[in-house]
Amino acid sequence: MKLTVVGCSGSFPSAESACSSYLVEADGFRLLLDMGNGALGELQRHCGLYDLDAIFLSHLHADHCIDMCGYFVARYYRHDGGRCPAIPVHGPEGTEQRLTTAYADTPSASAMSEVFDFHTLKPGHVEIGPFSVRTERLAHPVEAYGIRLEHGGRTLTYSGDTGVCDGLDELAAGADLFLCEASFTHGKEDIPDLHLNGREAGAYAQRANAGRLVLTHIPPWTDPRQTLRDATAVYSGPTEVAHPGAVYEI
Repeated sequence: MKLTVVGCSGSFPSAESACSSYLVEADGFRLLLDMGNGALGELQRHCGLYDLDAIFLSHLHADHCIDMCGYFVARYYRHDGGRCPAIPVHGPEGTEQRLTTAYADTPSASAMSEVFDFHTLKPGHVEIGPFSVRTERLAHPVEAYGIRLEHGGRTLTYSGDTGVCDGLDELAAGADLFLCEASFTHGKEDIPDLHLNGREAGAYAQRANAGRLVLTHIPPWTDPRQTLRDATAVYSGPTEVAHPGAVYEI
């Protein structure tokens, strides 16, 4: 598997990064994890507009899904080659309605589903292209899912947005790369069922015996250096902060 960080800023784009979006490739199949603010433009640095094969939306907060509205335009109104066929979009219940409402002026109530083939996420196992996928509902104010991707004997886990919960332990166990949110600063913010801090992300990685920890979804007002120090205080494996354009072979 190949993981490319398209965007990794939390809550809103920073001067350096779009919001959450991660491209995962294997056997010529391209799966995009989330498409937050600014991600559609950055995605075109790494992948053609019409080269994606499937999309996973961890939850329906704008910083993880709002650029799907722009992607709707690109697919629905394409004239060269005709309208794009519907691409599978795996998201929480109500994803189609959320995107239709956000766009606010679709040609019809069903226009989104003409270019997006919506699949409702539930906890459990599914196949997406060459990937064996497990999803778990995690702790967040809206319905939110983490994802575990397995291919060729290797594993990538992406937390999405979550507070402390048991489901993340299950998804991360033995992962070769653990892409984990770390929005909060240890000792500063403490809001249950919302986000993790660097120390909590590191503790998950240590318990999971993960091969590598990549910290992501760090908001512009949070110091990533402190987040990294907090994570490495409790996790003994390789650890780094995500940055746009970073590529990992898993």
